[in-house]
Formats: sequence, structure tokens, C-alpha cells
Amino acid sequence: MRAWYLSEDADHPEMTSVDESSLPDGEVTIAVTHSSINYKDALALLGKAPIARKKPMVLGIDAAGTVLSDTTGTLTAGTPVVVNGGGLSETRWGGYAERIVVPADLVIPLPGRFSPADAMAIGTAGYTAALCVSALEEAGVKPEDGTVLVTGATGGVGSVAVSLLSKKGFAVAAATGRTDERDYLVDLGAKEIVDRSELQGKLRPLGKQRWAAAVDVVGGTVLANVLSMMNYGGKVAATGLAGGMDLPASVAPFILRGVHLLGVDSVQAPREKRESSWRLLEEVLPPEHLKHIASTVSLAEVKDTAAKLLDGKIKGRVVVSVAA
Repeated sequence: MRAWYLSEDADHPEMTSVDESSLPDGEVTIAVTHSSINYKDALALLGKAPIARKKPMVLGIDAAGTVLSDTTGTLTAGTPVVVNGGGLSETRWGGYAERIVVPADLVIPLPGRFSPADAMAIGTAGYTAALCVSALEEAGVKPEDGTVLVTGATGGVGSVAVSLLSKKGFAVAAATGRTDERDYLVDLGAKEIVDRSELQGKLRPLGKQRWAAAVDVVGGTVLANVLSMMNYGGKVAATGLAGGMDLPASVAPFILRGVHLLGVDSVQAPREKRESSWRLLEEVLPPEHLKHIASTVSLAEVKDTAAKLLDGKIKGRVVVSVAA
């Protein structure tokens, strides 16, 4: 089978032919038709971060396709399914291959309105956006509370978050360094465009109160500034580190304004959260937005596309056609 494979003695992966007999043991074998390129995938493909925690490894944190076999007897052959996170590309062979074998608990039957290509137009990024929206709602955030900020809004998580929040009736402010993509963000439902530079300046312990809630995918100074600008009792769902893993923040927003920082993890999220996120996406994400967000590349093109993603030249989501 063709795969992006990181061998035991290599620092960078290569696309090569891998014997299917090398596939690790597992419960569900899937014929992969589509994957996607997420920020973590780009880091792994270009050797920018040690995403793979063991070798050899097949990269790709997403996979969608159809079941070939299930030793648990839960899923029948031919069932369309999706797998997000769960250690793919880190501790388990991932989706940049024509076959994958994974534990049954990670496999989610696709909601009826989504094809495998649709599922990868959503991918881990969109699934994470759904987790963030759910986290805000579970924390009590309502549309009448005020505007919700989304950082990194032209990226995968940000694009889907803007779409979901706007369709749920929230007024969305979309923060981006690519203000030339205003029309794209407005089409997804953004009511306001915020230049990222407004969130990258010198940190104040407390800034002007601007937002009732936020979805942050950037981290670092941007997240610290967002926290300082939240309304009293504001909620921030944080799920990314594109701007760095550090958080040079003050405790002032937490102890003087009662701001809540909600950590959102997509990798180890329990099955019930995975299933509820896909239900949310099925119910709320407009089909026209899904088409607007996604572009498609072949398996051979993923490394070049990953470089463009890290350079900030990709908007929305990138689907990988594994069979192409």
C-alpha cells in the first residue's frame, strides 16, 4: 500500500510502498479513501516537531473510508466510518495510507449526510471546533450574552468554528492576519473582522472588555491578550498553539473579571464527546459552507501542501484523496 512512512532511522517521512502485512494489530481494518492535512500533520511531515512518539510510523491524524473487517463484530463490512486523533500519527499508524487498523472505540460511523470526503473536509480541525462550541455552550454561553471571538479564523478550526457559531445564532468576530480574506469569513457568518495585530501588542493585565466568549487556536501572546479583553464572566475555549505554547498572561482576568479558560483536547476525548461532536456537525454545519471551506489534494501532494499551510498560505481545510 502507498503511505507516508517514517522509518526507524529517518528524521523525515517519505511516500513509499509499505507491505500491508506490516500493519499493527488492531480490531477494525479500514480501507482509507480520504484523509486531511491539519497543523499537527504539517509539523510531522516537515519534521518541525516530534509528533511521532515511536517509529516506524505512518503519518496522518485523520482517516475516513469503509470498514473491511471488525473483530469485535460491532461494525459490518462496507460501513462508512471516520477516525480522528486517538494517537494516530503519534503512537498508532495514521491515515496517510490505503489501509489502517485501529481500536474499535476510536471508530465513529459516519452521520448519514456525510461522505468520507465530507468527513475529511471537516477532519480533526472541524471536530475540534465542534468540541470548542460545545464547551462554551456547556459553560452557559448564549447568543444573547454578546459577541464570540474566533482567533485564527481562516484556518481549519477557526473556519468551522465561525460557521457553527454563526448558524447557532451567535454574533462572531473573526480574528485573522489575512484581512484580505474578509469576504470568505463574512460568507461563513462573521459579523466583524478583527486584525490579528490588535491581539499581538504589548500585554495589559486588563484591556477593554470586548467579547463574551472566544475560541482560541493560537495560544501565546494572542491568547493572553484575548483573556485580558473578555467581558466579566467570559469563557475562552483554548485548543491550539500556533502562536506558541507559552502563556504570558496575568491572573487579573481570572480574579477581577471571573474569566474562565476552558481547555479543549481532541486526541483523548472520550467516545461520547466524539459522537456528540459529529452529531453537532451533522445538524448545524451548512453543506454550502463545507464546500466553501475545503480544497482537495492527492496523497503525493501532502508534503508540499503542508509547507504552504505552515507558511499561512492555506485557508480552510485540505482534503487528501488517498486513492488518487
